[in-house]
Amino acid sequence: MRESVTAQEGVLRELRLQIASGKLSPGQQVIQDSLATSLGVSRVPLREALKVLEGEGQVTYHPHRGYFIADLSVADLVEVYRIRSILEDEALRVGVPLLTEEDIEYLEDILNDVEVAAKTGNVTAVTAANRRFHFAIFEASNMPRLVRMIRNQWDATDAYRSVYFAIPANLAHMNTEHRTMISALAARDVEKSIAQQAAHRENSVTVVSQAITKS
Repeated sequence: MRESVTAQEGVLRELRLQIASGKLSPGQQVIQDSLATSLGVSRVPLREALKVLEGEGQVTYHPHRGYFIADLSVADLVEVYRIRSILEDEALRVGVPLLTEEDIEYLEDILNDVEVAAKTGNVTAVTAANRRFHFAIFEASNMPRLVRMIRNQWDATDAYRSVYFAIPANLAHMNTEHRTMISALAARDVEKSIAQQAAHRENSVTVVSQAITKS
């Protein structure tokens, strides 16, 4: 039983990465047989993972046609990021004063990984490292229920992240924003950290909304 759960978790993680990196793009049909083969699993864990993604709104199911990666929506993006702002502000308000010097050093190490990945244009690596950076900050709050709620919102917007990361100029801007953020974190400046995180989110919403509108 545990092997089946582990297989499903592994498939779900891989699907998230493929959506976030744009390998599975909005509107694309999920061909379950070929995808299961490429992942080295049966259709059972794949089907279960797709049900989880359907619940998050990342894929849609059409009878007699199967699963498709959900189309992007500006209204959906704005709503999710508004929810994120409420949750993330609270995580920062509690967590920033608790950051240790070791935490700051760890965040610096992750930022180095983000920047190396950005230079090589490896969107999958950028996505993973960027996520580690932000959640290392949120987890400093020592509020696991809150962090889980934030993670749910992040999981629901993987496809939007792929749009942002696909443009090299956005990666450079993201790196600049991250460096500004870590300066505020190192100073344990709560309000500035919240403001920087808010600006980081708002820029993403603006850029991705424009991209969706033009497509």
